[in-house]
Amino acid sequence: MTLDEIIDNFEFLDDWDDRYRYLIDLGRTLAPMPDEAHNESNKVRCCMSQVWLETKVEPGPKGEPVLHFLGDSDALIVRGLVALTLVLFSGHTAREILDADALDLFKRLGFEQHLTPQRSNGLRSMVDRIRKDAAQALATA
Repeated sequence: MTLDEIIDNFEFLDDWDDRYRYLIDLGRTLAPMPDEAHNESNKVRCCMSQVWLETKVEPGPKGEPVLHFLGDSDALIVRGLVALTLVLFSGHTAREILDADALDLFKRLGFEQHLTPQRSNGLRSMVDRIRKDAAQALATA
C-alpha cells in the first residue's frame, strides 16, 4: 500500500472510531519482525507501549544510503502508527528521510487532536529515531 492510498483511505473515513480501526488494520499488514529483533537496541525510547524498529542500510543506485525498516509494537493502534511511519520512510534515501515532514502529515491526518499525549510522544520518538538513523547513515556514507 502506498502513502497516498493510506492518506486517501484515512481522509475518506469521517468517524475516528473507523480511523482507529483502519490504523489497527494497517498494523496487521506489518511484515513479521524476527524474535531476535525484539531487543533493547531496537527498542524506541519514550513510548508508553513497547515499540521496536530495526534499521537496515544499503547503498542506493547512486551510492547514497537507503534505509529499510521493520517495526513492531505490543499495542494495536501503535502497531498501526508504526506501519504508517514505515510506509512513509522505509525504502527511501537518508536525505529523503531527513527532508520529509512527517509531523506535518500526522497533523494533516488529525493525530494531534485525536491521539493521547503518550501516543503522540511515542510517534514523535519513532520519527526522531528514524531521522537519527538516517543522519548516521548519511554521515558514514
